[in-house]
Amino acid sequence: MDIIGHLTRTVTPAVLGSDNDPAKKSLLEQFYAVFTARLADKETYGRFANENIARDDQGFYDRVWTDGSHRDQISNELSSGHNVDPTAARGLIAMAAPLAYHEIKSLAGTTPVPQFLNDNLSSYQHHIPAWAAGVVPAGMLMAAPAGERISDTTSMAPLVHEEEKSGSFMKALLPIIGLIILGALAWALLRGCQDNPEPVATPIVTEEQVSEEPVAAVASDIELASLRVATGEGNTLYACNMNVGDEALQNTVMGAMSTTFGAEADKCVADVDDSFAADMPAAAVLADILPIIQSSPNASMIVKGNEIIVNSPDAAALEQLVADLQAAAPNMMVSAEGPLDLQGEIDNSLAAADVAIGRLGENPDPRDVARALSIQVINFELDAAMIPDINKPFLDRAAKLITETPDVQLTITGNTDSLASDAYNLDLSRQRAQAVKEYLVSQGVDASKLVTKGAGESNPIADNSTEQGRFRNRRIGFTVYDESVDGNGAAVTAGNSSDMGTTTTGNTGMDVNMPDPDLNPLDDNNDDVLPDGDDPTQGTVLDPQ
Repeated sequence: MDIIGHLTRTVTPAVLGSDNDPAKKSLLEQFYAVFTARLADKETYGRFANENIARDDQGFYDRVWTDGSHRDQISNELSSGHNVDPTAARGLIAMAAPLAYHEIKSLAGTTPVPQFLNDNLSSYQHHIPAWAAGVVPAGMLMAAPAGERISDTTSMAPLVHEEEKSGSFMKALLPIIGLIILGALAWALLRGCQDNPEPVATPIVTEEQVSEEPVAAVASDIELASLRVATGEGNTLYACNMNVGDEALQNTVMGAMSTTFGAEADKCVADVDDSFAADMPAAAVLADILPIIQSSPNASMIVKGNEIIVNSPDAAALEQLVADLQAAAPNMMVSAEGPLDLQGEIDNSLAAADVAIGRLGENPDPRDVARALSIQVINFELDAAMIPDINKPFLDRAAKLITETPDVQLTITGNTDSLASDAYNLDLSRQRAQAVKEYLVSQGVDASKLVTKGAGESNPIADNSTEQGRFRNRRIGFTVYDESVDGNGAAVTAGNSSDMGTTTTGNTGMDVNMPDPDLNPLDDNNDDVLPDGDDPTQGTVLDPQ
């Protein structure tokens, strides 16, 4: 059983997509060995043995190694050992962990995973690097001969060199000559027996490879469909966003939302794209679970895959919400959202965004570019619009991508939570969007490719009653400009499906970068370059050019 070889054939293509970087492939191969050794520990595996781990659960890696210093050591060692950018390295292993977990479970079959991995230790032990001694169970590393150091490279089998004895050259050469002759005879026989001989480079398919599940079952780039709902006071719908693969699923979800929330369901913003799944496991129980979230004011719910994650500022209400939802949807995994890990969210978002860019390939769809850029979290300091240093390397890469993508024109939208006044938040969101544009332009992006907009607090994607919800609402979103506003001026989406928050465009405060009607008839400024007949509240004179 070649566990590492199996993971390399199945998981690596799913993680890297069209990226054929040998360094990243080597990095993943070594990570599989460290990850496999960790799962061989009964206590570690027992923490999530009964969980339904989603294939895109990029937080799973953090649950396998709960010690942050261990996670840092793994990503840093893999990054430096394979000459891969540290942020990219963390993103790769975060994506690979849940996929590798599913493949290992599949290989184990009915055998408990730790037992299976310990029984097959010899198939991956020699891949475990020496630096992993502190992050894998004791006894996993292959013992080095006395006085020798175990190599830090993927293969740790010690090289054995014996001095040649005098006169032994021809003795050593004879077996080699014999093998060459036998090989030539076998090749001639094989050629003579084949009517349609395979090309010389055709790989041999072993019995083990034939029996494995098809790679396509793992290598899909499709994101899980998702629904996010937040309630306000008095059973009102505060925010609603969905990422779905087709209009049929959109209609199913909207039907359930309309049944529960009535006309308020019109607030729902949908990103319909074939990069998302066209099915949703929770679709069959939406009619049962939506009334439960509606009855809990200032609450939020994220439905993705087989998981439902909820939050509420009231601890007792949150506990009851989890119990009620689990009873209504017994086949779903229902849990309360954990405390906000700000630095972890930022790091994970940058890693995921970096991987998303790496998977775009040549001549990407501008909508996919916008989604990838929107995954990142830009955590501005309080009352400030200065780009954090941690985001600059990613924005540098984003600038190169935007420059190289033809016919792409993006809207950068700033969004805030609701803790300050509407006017203050609107102005701050504009400043932050403009700061992102100026940084990208400083890195070589044509300014005409970028439009900025401040939406303030007008387009929440989560509740503003919890720390986690406010964090998601404070975001910078990228959208394709010609899809930013439809013919009726309604908000549409071209955002991402990550747990950092779906990006939606706003309806307020467009900066003067290109002609467009005034998007906010209630503000006190003229911000378009058309006659203000489109907005009678602003008069009828032209805006200053």
